[in-house]
Amino acid sequence: MKNIRNFCIIAHIDHGKSTLADRLLELTGAVNSRQSQDQLLDDMELEKERGITIKSHAIQMEYHYSNEHYILNLIDTPGHVDFSYEVSRSIAACEGALLIVDAAQGIQAQTISNLYLALEHELTIIPVLNKIDLPSAEPEVVRDQIVNLIDCSEDEIIDASAKTGFGVENIITAIINKIPPPDGDPNSPLQAMIFDSVYNTFRGVEAYFKIINGKIRSGEEVKFMATNMKYHADEVGALRLKQYPKKELVAGEVGYIISGIKDAREIKVGDTITSVKNPATSAVKGFEEVKPMVFAGIYPVETEDFEELRNSMEKLQLNDASLTYETESSVALGFGFRCGFLGMLHMEIIQERLEREFNMMVITTVPNVSYKATTKKNEDIIIHNPSDYPDPSILEKVEEPFIRAQIITKSEFVGAIMTLCIEKRGELKNQIYLTTDRVELTFEMPLGEIVFDFYDKLKSISKGYASFDYYPLEYRESSLAKLDILLNGAPVDALSALVHKSNSYTLGKKLCSKLKELIPRQQFDIAVQSAIGSKIISRETIKALRKDVTAKCYGGDITRKRKLLEKQKKGKKRMKQVGNVEIPQKAFLSVLQLDN
Repeated sequence: MKNIRNFCIIAHIDHGKSTLADRLLELTGAVNSRQSQDQLLDDMELEKERGITIKSHAIQMEYHYSNEHYILNLIDTPGHVDFSYEVSRSIAACEGALLIVDAAQGIQAQTISNLYLALEHELTIIPVLNKIDLPSAEPEVVRDQIVNLIDCSEDEIIDASAKTGFGVENIITAIINKIPPPDGDPNSPLQAMIFDSVYNTFRGVEAYFKIINGKIRSGEEVKFMATNMKYHADEVGALRLKQYPKKELVAGEVGYIISGIKDAREIKVGDTITSVKNPATSAVKGFEEVKPMVFAGIYPVETEDFEELRNSMEKLQLNDASLTYETESSVALGFGFRCGFLGMLHMEIIQERLEREFNMMVITTVPNVSYKATTKKNEDIIIHNPSDYPDPSILEKVEEPFIRAQIITKSEFVGAIMTLCIEKRGELKNQIYLTTDRVELTFEMPLGEIVFDFYDKLKSISKGYASFDYYPLEYRESSLAKLDILLNGAPVDALSALVHKSNSYTLGKKLCSKLKELIPRQQFDIAVQSAIGSKIISRETIKALRKDVTAKCYGGDITRKRKLLEKQKKGKKRMKQVGNVEIPQKAFLSVLQLDN
């Protein structure tokens, strides 16, 4: 055990985590030159396309150092704020962390957020200054920022360039010398914590775990403590580039178990595995329950695909524990799921993965957050979906969730960012100059305002320099109204939204004009209206496609033409009564791009 080191890499998005992981794998010989490629651990097509890490990836390396043989278990983590739950699970399985900071961009919001996560779990932090070979690098300035942030000496910061491989050996030496070995007891009853799992069509569920105490042998009977289910450990082993089966794994090691579980619901991330012969008395303290920030409905395009979508969601949740869902139905879209996501990017990625990995074509409704309502009888109601919003006459108050937003930016963009945050009902709480050129702004604002396009707007007004992170605060009383969209007088529940009363008129007007562009014209007039309660606040009309019925009527009396036009008028009236307006998928997402 004294020669095992478990560590993860944490950093802001695009600071070079995956590239450094590639260099570590090459240097330790975990991959040969034939297998090596860029972003080796990012095995999802989506990750390679977007150049971001979505899943944390565990891999084992071996290294000889001063006549000793060491086993290094690395977990590469995502950097985007929407995948911070992945990071928290990786940190729970490690004793140390490499904190990577880009020498050109300096410390950014997610760097600080991930660092606090690591310090909460009492991990040993090794600071690494990456990309020092860039012409725009400012190593001296960034070194001072790191010293101020983690209170270390300048000598402890390792200079590196993941692209060229400079400084990577020093990083491995620091991992061996500074990160402590795991402190479990191999002779105690088995306690292994599951930190991730994937679904394999041929072998069932594969769970990835870290052994806290005891040992696990191939073929022994094990029990999952949260579900109380018993299984045979058909195969256990280490996670290398390909799975590497072993006879047994001992305390401190990270590995996988295959036990023929076919039902995705039987495994929970954060659960403890123990032995049936010599069981542990208590489970390992897992991670906190995930708190979804954004809610949206996901519906199959074809109603009969509902059961297939349920199976796909179960398998996806196995691999992404931060996804939460429950069944719901909509008048416009039939049966589907109300899903909770950690942010807009997370929602986009889930939709994309459903289409690519499971061939499920889905419709996503307008995202929203959950609100708390209190009735006049003092009953509390949680509103996840605008269609659950009760009659305003029975309500005493409605509360919405607030967040503390932390924005780090260059000083030249402060004015534009403040304007954006105040437009989104934000309140400035603090402004600190980290250096002469970098400012940290702290705002308190409603979560509902940042759900849609806040992050994109922030990036565009700051030319990509602002970094953003947020922490949930409490619920606060607010003046909210339910905005309904009506097509020919019939409400479309999938397009309704809860909005602040001050924004309701402008939002309703924008939505109607956007839908007028997107909904195809029919043989009859379509009235697109937005309403609050029974009060219509804006209206647009999609004019009918008019067929020239008088074309075949040459000359003759005017009454002949009049007769044909009257017949057409009656036909259009009848068509309007039975006509069905098809709403394209674009219309549901149009709400997100109202300002474009």
